[in-house]
Amino acid sequence: MKVVLFCGGYGMRMRNGAADDVPKPMAMVGPRPLIWHVMRYYAHFGHTEFILCLGYGAAHIKNFFLNYQETISNDFILRNGQAELLSTDIADWTITFVQTGIESPIGERLRRVRDYLDGDEMFLANYADVLSDVPLPDMIERFRNTDAGASMMVVPPQSSFHCVEMDEGGMVGSITAVSEMPLWENGGYFVLRQEVFDHIPENGDLVADGCGELAKRGRLLAYPYRGFWKPTDTVKERAALDDAYTHGDRPWALWERPVASTA
Repeated sequence: MKVVLFCGGYGMRMRNGAADDVPKPMAMVGPRPLIWHVMRYYAHFGHTEFILCLGYGAAHIKNFFLNYQETISNDFILRNGQAELLSTDIADWTITFVQTGIESPIGERLRRVRDYLDGDEMFLANYADVLSDVPLPDMIERFRNTDAGASMMVVPPQSSFHCVEMDEGGMVGSITAVSEMPLWENGGYFVLRQEVFDHIPENGDLVADGCGELAKRGRLLAYPYRGFWKPTDTVKERAALDDAYTHGDRPWALWERPVASTA
């Protein structure tokens, strides 16, 4: 299945200043940027056709792949001054780079790459700035077995805040951690059908417009997931992921796990 990645936003909370034009998906986690980790996740499950919705800082993403250095994350032999790779990351990937506008909302970015989906009835989409070990084949299969127009992974709230319940006089009846409340938030992993385009107007949003209209019609499927899921909305969150990578704690890197024996 083709994978649409939204990687053209400003990522203001990740910027170091007005002169910082690096898009959030290019923030480093270990020796590779976020977008690479997301793409490796999909490639692990056999989805190697990517459509990148570019915008702000597009040159950084283009240059990363145009000048890709396989030796950073792969073993190799240096023979007579030439590197002979023992494995490769992206040799079997097909990547389509599409400039979808600097200010475009996500729904509009999706509209602008529709032609590159080649009419595929189902496709995948991702914000390219969230890492997870969600079982993608199961998410796809559950969606395939319905007639829903879209499926979105939902996760428990990640906020450390507390919700306070009180009466009209201001007396508090209970205090509950937001993460313990029966609420779910958008996890940024989608399985979509072409039908979603029917509900995204020009300059519209994928979630508010596309998924919102499907929900009203009873055609939006949620995939609840309580496993590993980490966003990178702030410098602190990105730094935590980078530190976890350095210490070998990277549950999202499914491609690093040993293949289970079938004997």
